[in-house]
Amino acid sequence: MAQPKERVAFIGLGVMGAGMAANLARKGFDTTVFNRSAAKAEPVVAAGARLAPSARDAVEGAGVVFLCLPATADVEAVLFGPAGIAARLAAGTVVVDTSTIDPVATRGFAQRLAAHGVMMLDAPVSGGQKGAVDGTLTCMVGGPDEALALARPFLAAMATTIVHIGGSGAGQVAKACNQICVSANLVGASEAMALAMKMGVDPARVREALLGGAARSVVLERHVQKLLDRDFRPGFRTALIAKDLAIAAKALDDARVFAPVSAVVLQVIKGLAASGRQDDDWCSVGDLVQQLSAIPQAGGPAQER
Repeated sequence: MAQPKERVAFIGLGVMGAGMAANLARKGFDTTVFNRSAAKAEPVVAAGARLAPSARDAVEGAGVVFLCLPATADVEAVLFGPAGIAARLAAGTVVVDTSTIDPVATRGFAQRLAAHGVMMLDAPVSGGQKGAVDGTLTCMVGGPDEALALARPFLAAMATTIVHIGGSGAGQVAKACNQICVSANLVGASEAMALAMKMGVDPARVREALLGGAARSVVLERHVQKLLDRDFRPGFRTALIAKDLAIAAKALDDARVFAPVSAVVLQVIKGLAASGRQDDDWCSVGDLVQQLSAIPQAGGPAQER
């Protein structure tokens, strides 16, 4: 099997993409990047990447092309739109989509690329902004074995856990499962902290106790601490988890899965976005729970929204 070219392209330098692309550059890969807002590329360029003037220019000569984009429509536009990159991809190129998008659409994109000899992996990630910066993400991969073998050295620069879930779209299904789990966990933990506060018990000490038992979770470790600190600066924006849960809800409905918890959590997150917190970190759901529970915010004002 041929080895991947050392040249790699990365399109989409948002909260997650910037850290991932910077790790590729720091690990010695010849990295070319593109982002619609060039200012967001500055830290990645400082890490050793080159900024291209367009997505098509970024992918010229790249053996592996990463995408990290907000939504299904964005991925389709970058791949197949009027200025799409598909026309510039050589046969044998591997496209690795780390976005969280619809699994059915993903399969369609993979089929369209395959008709031109281009392989596609859906490889959404988990681990948040910190994991993207530290290179410790978990990557859930769907797609051909050969494509993963070619892309694995690049994925290893940004992820410590790489799991091949199955065929095309399987990675996106796994990511939907992940978002169901963590969002239900965060809403439950937010209610738990509100209960402690209403009962006159220190929520920080409750959290400390829960971390020592069966309730321990990444949500309790990271997101609940941000909630208690009233730090709602976006690491993962409410608007994005709302989008992810809508994708999960559609998949659940299409598969006819009985899913009352997911349905309620989606409505809670929609309410959070409608309350004006769509650009806050999603841990602000705890702030909404406290507000609706008539809990005074004695810990000081939230971060500027």
